[in-house]
Amino acid sequence: MLPATGRTTTMRRTRWPLLLAALCLAQPAAAQERTIRVISGFAAGGASDLVTRLVAEAVGPILGARAVVENRTGVNGVIGAAEVARSAPDGNTVYQCPMSTMAITPQLQGANLPLDPGEALAPIGNVALSSYGFVVAGNGPYRSVPDVLAAARGRTVVFGSAGVGSAQHLSGELLAQKAGVAMTHVPYRGATPAVVDILGGRTDFMITNLADISRQVQDGALRLLAIGDAGKSPLFPDAPALATLVPGFDVTGWFGICGPRGMPPEVLSRWEAARAADPE
Repeated sequence: MLPATGRTTTMRRTRWPLLLAALCLAQPAAAQERTIRVISGFAAGGASDLVTRLVAEAVGPILGARAVVENRTGVNGVIGAAEVARSAPDGNTVYQCPMSTMAITPQLQGANLPLDPGEALAPIGNVALSSYGFVVAGNGPYRSVPDVLAAARGRTVVFGSAGVGSAQHLSGELLAQKAGVAMTHVPYRGATPAVVDILGGRTDFMITNLADISRQVQDGALRLLAIGDAGKSPLFPDAPALATLVPGFDVTGWFGICGPRGMPPEVLSRWEAARAADPE
């Protein structure tokens, strides 16, 4: 899990002009009339899918092409990564690469993966940061994080995630470790179905991107008990930092864009130069 620096309370767009410039460099002239595929490795409706759709919305008009989102779910985003890895390195197929798929899943012991996303894909750039929130059902019994931890000391408490090895999964395990309690993990094919099971009372809580759950929190369907990093959320100013309740807990996330290995070196070098020229 990466330390939280330069945090935001929900996903924010970063370096969009540079992202678009980098993707433009990757397009040969003949590709301008083609379809650009922007792959998400997770189910529609979650934070990863949202970032993917923002990218597609931005690059389509700029490139004069039709940008379409494809959701290729499974193995914590690795199925989507594999789809991009075997695509032509012409910049017409890119992957919205989240932190969990690129940095966490390949490190899991016993993971039987079709490929290592970090080895199979080439980074284009970072596009968003994300804070995490600890949520429970709005009509459920939990009013605070200590309520959940107290329940875990007396019975089985279940938390959901976007998949084995996802940031949500490791966030739940980190909470259990820091709090000294045992909890049961249930993986899903994305944050959206995991949230559905919280609402249905089949799981107790989830720690996930605020973008996954902001609407349900505002509607009262979910109750936000804490923010995952050490900062405050302007959107939810009354939510405490989880670290104040469980010392040592500090989680944030990032989202990037990657393409197949073998893209022209000048595309990647110009992208890196653009990133260095504009640290914001």
